[in-house]
Amino acid sequence: MAKVYVFLADGFEDIEALAPVDILRRGGLDVTTVSVMDTEEVISAHGVPVRADSIFYDVAVDGGFECPDLLILPGGMPGASNLRANEVLCDLLIGQAESGRRIAAICAAPYILGELGLLKGRNATCYPGFERHLKGANYTAELVTTDGNITTGRGPAAALPFAYELLSFFVDGEVVKSIKDGMIFTQLMTE
Repeated sequence: MAKVYVFLADGFEDIEALAPVDILRRGGLDVTTVSVMDTEEVISAHGVPVRADSIFYDVAVDGGFECPDLLILPGGMPGASNLRANEVLCDLLIGQAESGRRIAAICAAPYILGELGLLKGRNATCYPGFERHLKGANYTAELVTTDGNITTGRGPAAALPFAYELLSFFVDGEVVKSIKDGMIFTQLMTE
């Protein structure tokens, strides 16, 4: 079973964090939400308190981030800036990229990957206004862009397509279709 970590910091965009958690768990992936704050409770950009499964430094000290299949960075501000401020997380992202394992970032969060030099020569998308932070990337303006092992999403409206794209890397297409149908996503996209 694929191991996924979703990193949460105060100011994260609600739907960009929780839609992937929901969809990936429906698909049977082992998803852990991780607070990069000092407590498990993280406050979203819209004031919604969310209790993370773990605290970053507790997992890091226990060696718990060894060989994850996917690391996810939700957007939102100041959530993305709070994630970027965590140097240990940034080192983890660099190691993940160098190993060829998957990273996903949506909305403002792709700027973190840009600042770390992980988007050079890649296609990527982000929330309008953050394009200049995608250093060395070819900005696509698509809802979701995958280039190699890095997937980026444009913003809140892209949260579901972003999550389905991520799920498709780990499960059969019929499983993805079944989850889309069960969530009435397929009907939404035809109307």
